[in-house]
Amino acid sequence: MRALVWHGTADIRCDTVPDPGLEHPRDAIVKVTSCAICGSDLHLYDHFMPGMEKGDIMGHEFMGEVVEVGSEAKSALKVGERVVVPFTIWCGDCDQCKRGNYSVCERSNRNKATADKLFGHTTAGLFGYTHLTGGYAGGQAEYVRVPFADRTHVKIPSGLSDEQVLFLGDIFPTGWQAAAQCDIQPTDTVAVWGCGPVGQMTIRSALLLGAKQVIAIDRVPERLSMAKAGGAVTINFAEESVVERLNELTDGKGPEKCIDAVGMEAHATATLDSLYDRAKQALMLESDRAHVLREMIYVCRPAGTLSVPGVYGGLIDKFPFGMSMNKGLTWRMGQTNVNRWTDDLLNRIQEGQIDPSFVITHTVGLDQGPEMYKTFRDKQDGCIKVVLKP
Repeated sequence: MRALVWHGTADIRCDTVPDPGLEHPRDAIVKVTSCAICGSDLHLYDHFMPGMEKGDIMGHEFMGEVVEVGSEAKSALKVGERVVVPFTIWCGDCDQCKRGNYSVCERSNRNKATADKLFGHTTAGLFGYTHLTGGYAGGQAEYVRVPFADRTHVKIPSGLSDEQVLFLGDIFPTGWQAAAQCDIQPTDTVAVWGCGPVGQMTIRSALLLGAKQVIAIDRVPERLSMAKAGGAVTINFAEESVVERLNELTDGKGPEKCIDAVGMEAHATATLDSLYDRAKQALMLESDRAHVLREMIYVCRPAGTLSVPGVYGGLIDKFPFGMSMNKGLTWRMGQTNVNRWTDDLLNRIQEGQIDPSFVITHTVGLDQGPEMYKTFRDKQDGCIKVVLKP
């Protein structure tokens, strides 16, 4: 089969690789009909995340048709069914899964010993996302083996296009969780840093959850226009002061809820802390550029909430934790517990409350995937979200 394969920093190739097969009775094989490049894939593309190996198959946002089912998954899945596959692999049986904390499943990371050493305790296995999270082959391919397939799926009813439901596997529930864990109140202003795909879903989720005002912060005109179309007030950080504008929009009090939809590769370039981060990162003395986190701590209203769906990989320097403590800020973060939210979100799509396909700007064949990684990373050609068709 064909798949997008990691060969090193900024080196993704469309290769011919062996077809996957069943390895466990709870497995299933899915023929991929649509997949997408996610913003967090760029952390692998740029090699900021540890644990990648040459030959790894990329991708964790995908869907398709079930073509083979293991003996212990047949009660839950049938050949021919259409499914979205969540990026978090979960067993359904461990203590964390029973609590709905699927992103920290205790059994699905087959490299648990390594994760225990790095994180203290393992997190869940993830598709196409380094050997620290299991080294599972990803979904930017023609076929995928899905472990714990009796749990790790979302069945899709007829009448909905791939484009409407594909993002139930990652960015839609990720944006929803980012907003939901803020406990948004009708009087709240919610500020969202980053208007990429996750940021766009976060903006719309915050409004659906009843925020009085959502403010979106970015510098890319196409992303800001999409955020404005979704109901947000926009701030272009390349043209105006984020701190001053947020104070204007909140009567000098700051937003109650702040959400980081950027992660470890913040692109602010004109601030002292961002220049410091880039220098330390270049010297391999720091892994993550944390400008957004620092700015959120500074601008957030005291006793407010900071939500972090953006991916971070390791170490941060010059972090104002004392400011956060003294302001009494609450932190909520983590990978997404996808299946906690998908029933509700699928219903909202069916009812017409939201059509997640609005975020798609490019649809291409799998063989064009390598060039689209660069286009997406460099924000060329108005690129916000890429869907690939194997």
